[in-house]
Amino acid sequence: MAINESTSKRTAWNRGLIIGQKRPLKLRDIWEIRIRLKIARSTRNLAMFNLALDSKLRGCDLVGLLVGDIAQGGKVASRATVMQRKTQRPVQFEITPSTRDSLTSWIREKQLRDCDYLFPSRNNAGSHISIRQYARLTDNWFRSAGLDTKEYGTHSLRRTKPSMIYKRTGNLRAIQLLLGHTKLESTIRYLGVDMEDALELSEQTEI
Repeated sequence: MAINESTSKRTAWNRGLIIGQKRPLKLRDIWEIRIRLKIARSTRNLAMFNLALDSKLRGCDLVGLLVGDIAQGGKVASRATVMQRKTQRPVQFEITPSTRDSLTSWIREKQLRDCDYLFPSRNNAGSHISIRQYARLTDNWFRSAGLDTKEYGTHSLRRTKPSMIYKRTGNLRAIQLLLGHTKLESTIRYLGVDMEDALELSEQTEI
């Protein structure tokens, strides 16, 4: 089968991009982004950023949240459970006080009902913001903190808290549950932990 010459010379979509795991944020990055969002008085983006960190959800699950998934009658819960699209398995997450405050402000400002999308689209009534729009927003947040968007992406927000928990506790099983992974090996690969590190942690735990 002949190959079209123009197709063979077409530049690959990922040329120049770093493909693979995106780096988690550091505490100074988190506070830099939060401060800038507060200065900009971006209620929605601050609520979205905070919830992305707490929930550890994939982008598709985050943008698809309904208000009723995390709140009832405008009162934001301290914990929530959602069904993951990729695995069709439920995952539970905490919503910290600062995140609850930012979500409450956003829900009140937008006058959202429990049946509404938490982050509705500004262009398509009755829909939520797209994954592409979410990615554009996160890129803007990272740039505002002086971060390279080739190294950071939407998955950076999903990885941030688990990475901090791992460094603090070494508890892979807890992180597996928080991320909703079915296999511990997936959690190990996700965190970039090699098996030797995992075995050393296991050896330090006496039963």
